[in-house]
Amino acid sequence: MRADAESLNEQITASVSLLRRHLDWDAALRRLDELNAQAEDPNLWNDAAAAQKLMRERTRLADQVEGVQKLEQAVRDALELIELAEAEADQATADAAVADLQALATEAKKREIESLLSGEADSNDCYVEVNAGAGGTEAQDWAEMLLRMYQRWAEQRGYKVTVTDRSDGEEAGIKSATIQVSGANAFGWMKTESGVHRLVRISPFGGNDKRQTSFASVYVYPVIDDKIEIEINPADLKTDTFRASGAGGQHVNKTESGVRFTHIPTGIVAASTQDRSQHRNRAIAMEMLKARLYELELRKREAVSDSIEAGKTDIGWGHQIRNYVLQPYQLVKDLRTNLEKGNPAAVLDGDLDDFMAAALAARVGATRSEASANAR
Repeated sequence: MRADAESLNEQITASVSLLRRHLDWDAALRRLDELNAQAEDPNLWNDAAAAQKLMRERTRLADQVEGVQKLEQAVRDALELIELAEAEADQATADAAVADLQALATEAKKREIESLLSGEADSNDCYVEVNAGAGGTEAQDWAEMLLRMYQRWAEQRGYKVTVTDRSDGEEAGIKSATIQVSGANAFGWMKTESGVHRLVRISPFGGNDKRQTSFASVYVYPVIDDKIEIEINPADLKTDTFRASGAGGQHVNKTESGVRFTHIPTGIVAASTQDRSQHRNRAIAMEMLKARLYELELRKREAVSDSIEAGKTDIGWGHQIRNYVLQPYQLVKDLRTNLEKGNPAAVLDGDLDDFMAAALAARVGATRSEASANAR
């Protein structure tokens, strides 16, 4: 029992040490004091946008600092309880305290990974774009399953999800869709999902009970801050308007309210059918286009994710990041980290945290390894 407790304590202490280092602990405490003082300024909300940005930073930093402090206190309490239980030969209490330590070790590891979300846009909201690969109804149905998976994941984390564009398939599913996911570190978590996702199953659409393989691509990019300036030459834009699909009947969109921008130099396309107003859709599509251009520049500077572009341009064999097998056996496997789960239903219902954490840790680990190698 004592050995188990000491081993768990060592794991938690190592994670907390990394958390403090990633936060730059003393600087984080000073910054939190500054933000708390600014939050008490009665004139703060004279500038609503600036106030919201300050409060977001304050909430994020307070969560990180208080999380570490609560972890440390909870570990101390559990260790003291184990000592008392052993002194009184109370095995049940000692077992419960060790179980608490195990839960704390899991939480510490999760917070350690969250602390790695230190990229330039990791704390931002994000857009998630899902596109069906070749294969008609099969692929379009798979694309809608992926879209639902991300919506469920986001909702389980308390994130807000807004559908900004959706193109339905002829029989079922979607040809493409874009959602905006709003919440703390949304882009930092979801950026690892960019790539091609492969499904293997018995077709529900009459495939003679033979296994079918379908592909869909996912592309994640950050919502940019209002203060980030992205200049777009009007001569580089092609603008199309079109009728946005509706629910039918009196809700059919009879005007060309949908807006699509094509950035000619890069080939990037951004579209919105979210609103019944063409003016509002134009604004939303422009925000999305600027976000895409910003993310493109971000990737150039950081020199990461060549695989994203490869995955976007070729939705098929050899480019997938994850396999989802429903028949003849049940398995989801991430090809980047080799993490496997034997419950595809749970994964497709939003159980993605382990996959995201492993991919994020692998990405950060690779970056650190390269930096260490270069330093030598």
